[in-house]
Amino acid sequence: MARRELNVFSLSFLDAMTCGLGAVILLFVVINAAVEKRANEVTADRRAEVDLLQNEALDGFENLVELRNSMREISDRLVIARGLARRVIEDIEDVEVELAPYENTTIAREAHLNKLKADLKSLEEAAKRLSGGPPEEETPGNQLRSFVGDGDRQYLTGLKVGGGRIFILVDASASMLGNHVVDIIRRRNLPDNVKVRAAKWQQAVSTADWLTTQIPRSSRFQIYTFNTAASPVVAGTDGQWLDGGDREVLERAMEGLRQVVPGDGTSLYNGLAAVRSMQPRPDNLILLVDGLPTQGEKAPRGRTVTGKERMKLFSQAVRELPASIPVSVILYPMEGDPMASSAYWKLAIGHRGAFLSPSEDWP
Repeated sequence: MARRELNVFSLSFLDAMTCGLGAVILLFVVINAAVEKRANEVTADRRAEVDLLQNEALDGFENLVELRNSMREISDRLVIARGLARRVIEDIEDVEVELAPYENTTIAREAHLNKLKADLKSLEEAAKRLSGGPPEEETPGNQLRSFVGDGDRQYLTGLKVGGGRIFILVDASASMLGNHVVDIIRRRNLPDNVKVRAAKWQQAVSTADWLTTQIPRSSRFQIYTFNTAASPVVAGTDGQWLDGGDREVLERAMEGLRQVVPGDGTSLYNGLAAVRSMQPRPDNLILLVDGLPTQGEKAPRGRTVTGKERMKLFSQAVRELPASIPVSVILYPMEGDPMASSAYWKLAIGHRGAFLSPSEDWP
């Protein structure tokens, strides 16, 4: 049997194809390994960046929470500040309203006031030389109550606490809380137990206390306070005369006055209306006041009262007072009311009374 002939070309072709395929596979393996290594390197870098960004995001979120809390706190403070600012603005407006009547004070008025003070001082010195002390009918042996003053300053020079019916009218408006407008505005918002301790009001109470010690035993008396309205210091005695010879009644009157809390405006019209309502009428009126009125029989429509309007209110009130009643005035100091001294001095002189502006430590 003949041997099959071997084809050399066929074997060579297969070898070549096999080698080529192996080379391709080897190339693929090499490339794939290089690509995977590169991918791992790139992925590691990106992962580090992602972690860094996540940390920054967490930090940013925490900072955002803190900022929101801070904003909330700032917002709360802003609300409180706006509320306080509103209150301050309202207080400023109130102060401006209170100061408005005093803005028209001029140098001429101040000079006029200084001249009146000088004239008053001269008159007081002359009266002191003429009187030489308290009247004989008011000796300590005739007094039911005593008042200890500082030397001779306990005597009101030229003021006679006499007559059959003595009416003491005390200003109890808010202005009696101080001599300056700012002090009055500050004190009027304080508790009542603090208001009654104001130095100016305590001086007025002490003055009334001294006056009651000078009331003759045979006289009758009444004590009223007034602001926007007038009322007796002894409850239930409206329009009645009290016995000046009854020590207990005198003590009740002073205790009632000590319970009065100064407040509101000043209606001299209503105060003098109480005087007119007494039957029989008083034969001696003693007025304790610190300035011109701020309203008439009724409250004014506006919130401010000018100096001219206050003088007009004073004139209207005085016109209702019978000319036959002697009037003595004790005027306490008040800032920004220069015409008060002149007006009350004329009132006292025109009604055959005395005018006094006491020192701070009197009586």
